[in-house]
Amino acid sequence: MAAAGLTDGVCTATVRLSAGGRVRLRYGHAFGTVPVLVGPVTAGGRAVTFGGRRQAWLAAGSSLTSDPVDGLRAPDGSALTVETRLPGPTGPLSFHRNTHASHSVDGARTTSVFLLTGVEVTGAHGPVVAVLGDSVAEGVGTPDDADLRWPDQLARRLPGSAVANLGISGNRLLLDDARFGPGGQARFDRDVLSLPGLRTVLVQLGVNDLQQPPAQTDASVVLAGYRQLVLRARSAGLRTVGATITPFEGWTRWTREADEVRQRINRAVRTGHLFDAVADFDAALRDPARPSRLRPAFDSGDGLHPTPSGHAALAGAVDRRHL
Repeated sequence: MAAAGLTDGVCTATVRLSAGGRVRLRYGHAFGTVPVLVGPVTAGGRAVTFGGRRQAWLAAGSSLTSDPVDGLRAPDGSALTVETRLPGPTGPLSFHRNTHASHSVDGARTTSVFLLTGVEVTGAHGPVVAVLGDSVAEGVGTPDDADLRWPDQLARRLPGSAVANLGISGNRLLLDDARFGPGGQARFDRDVLSLPGLRTVLVQLGVNDLQQPPAQTDASVVLAGYRQLVLRARSAGLRTVGATITPFEGWTRWTREADEVRQRINRAVRTGHLFDAVADFDAALRDPARPSRLRPAFDSGDGLHPTPSGHAALAGAVDRRHL
């Protein structure tokens, strides 16, 4: 579907808002090669406009932001349904492969979202946080439509906060991937620095660098990658929180060598004053009897991805004072 594109297609996405308030939509076509006509669009059943018009062109490789949606004020924690008509033919579409939530294209269920990249709200009166993460942030290990990803659970712990979940399955800190897209360093400016009102970025990346081929076996290279993100964040006036890398023994590509690299990285993150603050996800999930593994109650079954209770433990490991 993404490769073929759509002609007079309707994409419906339901997104969970952490904070509420007035709403405007953001579309993106980072991987597009031709412009796409977007609209008409509705959000919460209300008409969405772009510079006062019901339709607008989304340029290839660019983003498109709507006007504030007239008459719509969303409550904190609410679900917002966005219906986007794409007259097309669109050509190949940029998309997020698996959001662990139900959406539709022309009435057929999908867990992918096409072109819609975010919902901007005005009502945050607590921390405004971006989570730059991988499949754990994306929600692998939690049921679809349950909103039990750890960023969801963090937002519920912090009423009035705005938490932007930028987790992508397979995402690495250092390298791009043909299937999973640009790595964290490559997408930092587009996905993090473009967010309005942002105060803090929480970095939860690194495990895929250790276990996906080609695997990174030098802890100093990963730490240098973190350091570059911190420098770019601070240049933009942002606070940084670094998450330690969680255990993954039992995962198909786990090795003792990779675990030793993981532990070296975690020691440096905890003690090296690299980030402004640390969320010790490793300590939150590891099995005390075997620290290279997840606690049994937190293991979704593959050795890598936590259960909903494990996601709750991750949310609990983030100190509000650090945000």
